[in-house]
Amino acid sequence: MKRIWALLALALLFTATLAFAQKKNKGDENSNTRSVQGSVTSAEDAAVSGAVVQLKNVKTLQIRSFITKEDGNYYFHGLSPDVDYELKADYQGASSPNKMLSSFDSRKEAIINLKLNKK
Repeated sequence: MKRIWALLALALLFTATLAFAQKKNKGDENSNTRSVQGSVTSAEDAAVSGAVVQLKNVKTLQIRSFITKEDGNYYFHGLSPDVDYELKADYQGASSPNKMLSSFDSRKEAIINLKLNKK
């Protein structure tokens, strides 16, 4: 009977070790990506709700868009760390200057705020 309990305890320990190793590996997959977030403000420094933020992959020219929330915030996740990205915001004819998120920027969570120029 003691032998059975010892085998069960060993099997449980082995299973727990495998589960922990798999969970750790899944987390490592996400470490190969980065994100960028920020806020869009008007020329008067007020948060802009409904602005369209465009994120352009400079390598493939693919464009992703985000419409800012009520607080003027935007975010993009799952970005490749090996690619340069160009960001800009547009709202009712006003645009922000283009800003770059460089592949040389090693931050996992970059913050880039965009300010709209006057119309």
